[in-house]
Amino acid sequence: MGAGHLGKIHLKLLKEITSFEFIGFYDSDETVSRAVSDEFQVPHFSSAEDLIAASEAVDIVTPTLHHHSLASKALKSFKHVFIEKPLTETLEEARSLRALANEADMKVQVGHVERFNPAFLAARSYCSRPMFIETHRLAQFNPRGTDVSVVLDLMIHDIDIVLSIVQSNIRRISASGVAIVSESPDITNARIEFDNGCVANLTASRISMKNMRKTRVFQGDAYISIDFLDKEVSIIRMKEVTGTPDPLAVIIEPGKGKPSKQILFDSPKIGDGNAIKAELEAFALAILEDKQPPVTLSDGLNAMEVAYSIIEKIQLTANYSPGETIS
Repeated sequence: MGAGHLGKIHLKLLKEITSFEFIGFYDSDETVSRAVSDEFQVPHFSSAEDLIAASEAVDIVTPTLHHHSLASKALKSFKHVFIEKPLTETLEEARSLRALANEADMKVQVGHVERFNPAFLAARSYCSRPMFIETHRLAQFNPRGTDVSVVLDLMIHDIDIVLSIVQSNIRRISASGVAIVSESPDITNARIEFDNGCVANLTASRISMKNMRKTRVFQGDAYISIDFLDKEVSIIRMKEVTGTPDPLAVIIEPGKGKPSKQILFDSPKIGDGNAIKAELEAFALAILEDKQPPVTLSDGLNAMEVAYSIIEKIQLTANYSPGETIS
């Protein structure tokens, strides 16, 4: 459901995925529906209810405002649901969907597409014990998406990635942000502290001069750099030297009787996969094999809860007066 910019991409890919039998789409704009139907040679339905009734699973790619209503209708009709991020407009709606999904026992996958980015897939196994994470998600200005904070528009991607690799409860969040061209923050920085000692520093901007989507992960034995935009991964690891090292190896001598360490440089092979197609294929597989989707409704809710905590901290900072203490 939904035939806007992203909806048309989903529509094209769904037609290519043999696990799905694509029956059609619905868009509330009749002019758009007719144009997309002609362009892709696929039928369009006159209402969301008709599409849901005719389907076994639905793909919701509409403005966030409509996510809860459409997903609720689908779940109440016992249909599986793929739903774009952010999951819903409010936390209350997201929690309502979780209850509905549990009651209906249907598969729900949330479109946190960066989980399927070939660069992240290549780097994921190296991120075993992250202790400091730094992310930068910068975009040139585009009026599309400015109806919500940059936290929900862009940063939520990195929030989900961080939560997926840290696997620890959050102890504290601090954040600040500035609204420059829209009515909600356009550039934001957040610091997330976890119970296991890991700290994540996230920056998101939609008013930058260039696009950037980079994450750097630091842990005891490695530094991992992931470029989500250019699909590149660089890994620097250290291991203790045993025996006679290669004369061309890069060796560090810590001194004070500590063992020498060799620096290893890795550049994992990056696949050519389409991340959106991969997430839709994973959704089909979860249904066919009756297993949990790789990005669950609870994952989407967790990312939203952190995002709204960041937004709340930004609002506190914006209302701060000299002499006050912000906690």
